[in-house]
This record gives sequence, structure tokens and C-alpha cells, in this order.
Amino acid sequence: MLILVLLAILVVVLVMNVKIVPQAHAYIIERFGGYNTTWSVGLHIKLPFVDRIAKKVNLKERVVDFPPQPVITKDNVTMQIDTVVYFQITDPKLFTYGVEQPMMAIENLTATTLRNIIGDLELDETLTSRDTVNTKMRAILDEATDPWGIKINRVELKNIIPPKEIQNAMEKQMKAERERREAILIAEGEKKSAVLRAEGEKESAILRAEAVKETEIRKAEGEAQAILTVQTAIAEGIRKINEANPSEAYVAIKALESFEKAADGKATKIIIPSNIQGLAGLATSIKEVMTDVKEN
Repeated sequence: MLILVLLAILVVVLVMNVKIVPQAHAYIIERFGGYNTTWSVGLHIKLPFVDRIAKKVNLKERVVDFPPQPVITKDNVTMQIDTVVYFQITDPKLFTYGVEQPMMAIENLTATTLRNIIGDLELDETLTSRDTVNTKMRAILDEATDPWGIKINRVELKNIIPPKEIQNAMEKQMKAERERREAILIAEGEKKSAVLRAEGEKESAILRAEAVKETEIRKAEGEAQAILTVQTAIAEGIRKINEANPSEAYVAIKALESFEKAADGKATKIIIPSNIQGLAGLATSIKEVMTDVKEN
């Protein structure tokens, strides 16, 4: 019975001293009050009543958001700035034994470093040089926290809050800048509209001129085609007359017809060619002959 009790106690003690270290963690083990070793991820067994877990250290990257700190710029402007620090524990032993209350130490160090850096800058530089301030603070904090087993990965200025009167002045300046940009945009819009209207009128004038030009060209082509058709018809008529070998009497009659048309005009003087006179006598003779034929 006693043996069973002793075995049970042994099992309980053994189970209580078997520890599993999870991922991204480390355990600091002390033996008789002094540092003994650091357990990494995995299964571990400590000596009962001799070893103890002094500290469980989280090795993940962590973020701390410190409250706003009052700082004074080079041109004596007091403003409130709050910072965000991203850090990671790289040496669990140094983190455990390096400094008391590490988070408070980092906060105080951050505030001191921020005041020193902003004290060398004027207000305008502070508002426009966040990246520069972030880089300087990260380098200084990383060097200062290295003996504590802490690595500073990044520092960000979260908010920069200037005095109320400066905020009002900045808001007025921003409002004036917005109005100026709006005026520029309106002017540019009106300019583009005027240019587009001018280009439209220009294109319309060009199209009208081209339309008039096209009309004149078509009119001239029509007149030229009409003249060509008339001349072709006249030439065709002459050709057919020539092919028919007209008699002198037919030629004489056509000459008389032409003379008749000329005589119908408003001219006060008519010059009659000599051959027309002979043709006229011939026409009279023909008329007389045709009259006699009708009477008979």
C-alpha cells in the first residue's frame, strides 16, 4: 500500500515537472535562485524542488502605443506627439535580467529621445519630416535597448498635435489652398471650353467652305458636261450631214434659215454675203418651180 502511494506521488511529481514550451516562446530556468538555462520550443523536464521557471518570454513582435508626450520645437512651439513602437525580444536572458519593467523603460526612453530630436527641429520641419524622425528614433532606441535583449524594428509618430491657434491658422491656410485650387480648376475648365468652342467653330467654317467649294466644282462640272454634250451633238450632226453628202440646194436652204434667224435680231445693219444673194435667187427659182408643179 505504501509503495502504491509512493508511486502515485512520484508520478504526480514527474507530471508536474514535465513542461512543453510552445512556438515563439522561451522559458528562463533558475536553479537554486540563479540562472541555469533557457528552454526553447519543445518538451522539457525540470528537477523538482531544485529548478523553477523564472520567466516565460514571448518572442513574437509586439506593438506598444505610448500616450502623447509634450515636446518643444526649436522655435518654441509646444505640441503633443504620441508614438508607436514595434519591438521584439531577441535574448530572453537579457530581457529577464537586463532591466526592471522593460515596457516602462522603453516608454521613458522613447519620450526622452523624441524630445531631443524635436528640439532640434522647427515646427514646419517637424510636420514635414516624419520619416526622418522615425528613422532617427528607431536607430537610437535600438542601440539603447540592445543590452536588454530587445530589438526595435520600427518607430512611428502616430499623431502630431500642434497648439490650437496654430491648428486654426493651418486650417485657414488649407482652406485658402483648396479655394485656390478650385479657382485654378474652374479657370482651366473655362479655358478648355473656349478652346473647344473655337475649334468647333473653325471646323464648322472649314466644312462650310468645303461644301461651297464642292458645290461650285459640281456646278462647273455640270456646265462643262452640258457644253460638251451640246458640242458633241453638233459635231455628231455635222458628221451625219457630211456622211449624207447634202446637195447644194439643201445647203442653200440651211443658209437661208440661218440668215432668217439673223434677220430676226435687233441689229440695224445686216451685211449679206454675195453668195447668199445667188442662193436667194436659187431659192426663188425652186419656189416658182414648186408652185407650177402644184398648179398643174
